[in-house]
Amino acid sequence: MAVRSFRLQVNGAERVVQAEETTPLLYILRNDCDLKGTRFGCGSGQCGACHVLLDGASVPACDTPLWAAEGKAVVTVEGLGQGVALHPLQQAFIDEQAAQCGYCLSGILISAAALLEQQPHPTETQVRQALDKHLCRCGSHNRIVRAVLRAAGTCGTAA
Repeated sequence: MAVRSFRLQVNGAERVVQAEETTPLLYILRNDCDLKGTRFGCGSGQCGACHVLLDGASVPACDTPLWAAEGKAVVTVEGLGQGVALHPLQQAFIDEQAAQCGYCLSGILISAAALLEQQPHPTETQVRQALDKHLCRCGSHNRIVRAVLRAAGTCGTAA
């Protein structure tokens, strides 16, 4: 495959990168855009650690080829807040002490943001279903769910 230029909208800023079209979006975000919040987990789109918003939908960046992100809005965990202000989800996760090791949290925050954009006041069951594909080995699931429900009381928009 040939290397070519791609224009991306990442966290509200235009980025131009040079890569092959099948390069995983995750590699571009971490290596070219220097956004390390999106984690590499399994590499096959099954653990949820690498999720980003792509035009508002939570997708695994490890399994999304660069060509699929061209011309779309990409939001990483770094793009959830505004400047130094935390996103309501980020604040709720702090308030509920929902993080332990934190490896899975960037993907969980992204999927929670997508959920709250679609369903501003979800039920506990809806939160659990939206986060079901995210693997967390620390066992802080109940605190994570409480944090999402807490943020639902303050979130106007998800991203």
